[in-house]
Amino acid sequence: MTGAQTTSAASVHGRTDADDRLVFADETLASLQTRCGGDLPGVIAVPELRELVSKTRRFKARLAREIRAFDGETHIRTWAEASPDRSGQGCLISLANWRKAAASTNPESDELRRNACDRATADAIVRLDKSQAVIHAVGEARDLEAVIAAMNEGQGTLWTEFVELEGVEHQQPLHWRLLDGARARVERSGRHFTTRLLPLGRTDPGSEGFELLLIADEPLPAMDDIQHIPAATPEPKDGLSGELGPVLRQPISRIIANAETIRARLAGPLADEYSNYAADIATAGQHLLALVDDLADLEIVESEGFTTAPDAIDLIEVARQATGILGMRAREKQIDLVLPSDTAKHPATGEFRRVLQILLNLIGNAINYAPPGTTVLIETGARQGSATISVTDSGPGMTPDEAKRVFDKFERLGRSGDGGSGLGLHISRRLAEAMGGDLSVQTAEGEGARFTLTLPLNPKS
Repeated sequence: MTGAQTTSAASVHGRTDADDRLVFADETLASLQTRCGGDLPGVIAVPELRELVSKTRRFKARLAREIRAFDGETHIRTWAEASPDRSGQGCLISLANWRKAAASTNPESDELRRNACDRATADAIVRLDKSQAVIHAVGEARDLEAVIAAMNEGQGTLWTEFVELEGVEHQQPLHWRLLDGARARVERSGRHFTTRLLPLGRTDPGSEGFELLLIADEPLPAMDDIQHIPAATPEPKDGLSGELGPVLRQPISRIIANAETIRARLAGPLADEYSNYAADIATAGQHLLALVDDLADLEIVESEGFTTAPDAIDLIEVARQATGILGMRAREKQIDLVLPSDTAKHPATGEFRRVLQILLNLIGNAINYAPPGTTVLIETGARQGSATISVTDSGPGMTPDEAKRVFDKFERLGRSGDGGSGLGLHISRRLAEAMGGDLSVQTAEGEGARFTLTLPLNPKS
């Protein structure tokens, strides 16, 4: 347990150089730097502050966040701002609302340090409610993209439905203490993970629920090693598809998670109007996050020499994963997603995650525009040496002119209020073409639409 908390209103200042070394600091910051094992001048000894300064220097933009530190005796929380200095090489640091609480010799202090370390090294962080159902998930590891998308689509589902726990055969949910530290595997990842379940009430009194951390036992290998396939064109390092994307996604994801916590009244009783307001914030955040992802994908597919990493895939298996991710959304709208038989296989050549991305877009659109109580039909076939998979809905359909424009960039066919960016189908067609295939539509006004993805056949099939 920590002792009484004290707060200082005075600002604390420092300055770093082009190598993110702390070269000047007020007495308070200099003392923290030394107590945390650093030197002055020297590399910043507080990891969260070092990360903030590094991003500020790289992006040449003013950034701010709350940071936490532990110097062996005292827990410190402060609001940190970093901005480029006049030379454009280093950064100016300003720390405000400096709060500290003395740590006793209680073993819980060691637990706090361990939790902070695990949180900093986690490959994915998932907010859970008190029943261990998913509220929101964030993470940047490539091999966790599919499971994070599935968790965010399957909000309200137990987190144990999305991972394979090793040596845990009892019916879920188990008490959180029995799952804290369990070993897990995730589909489409060759790595092993350790799970940590951190009760929110310990760090935020009055809150209910948990923070789930997925911590890999080994670093993420190169894409070649994960997929066992030829490498795709390296994605750009700058812009939304590079390092700027995570900088934007993290605060947006935190806004969504906090809004969902308020909406679900996990922090305590709340009037309906405020819960509804929090729901609006969460929805707007989801739309903004989707726009960031769409713009990042657009940047990638329109980069010079963009290619994909071809592999032998089964279109039926990809479709099953897509319908699994979108199943809850379909059920909420009373729409049946109909797949070919469970024993069917349909081999093709394409990059698994890109084909999954296309099908998520096509099936998601079908769910959005199909009337409640109808069916979205997913069918496979073959056409002149190519494999095909089609998504058919019974929605409003399109006129011939709209069908010609539906794949254009930012084309939304006059729709408004659905949060779409008008980029999904454009990106999907570019991805299909990059894999040696195509994406087409057959439609008539008032008769629904049938989108067909065509890919090369797997030569070994």
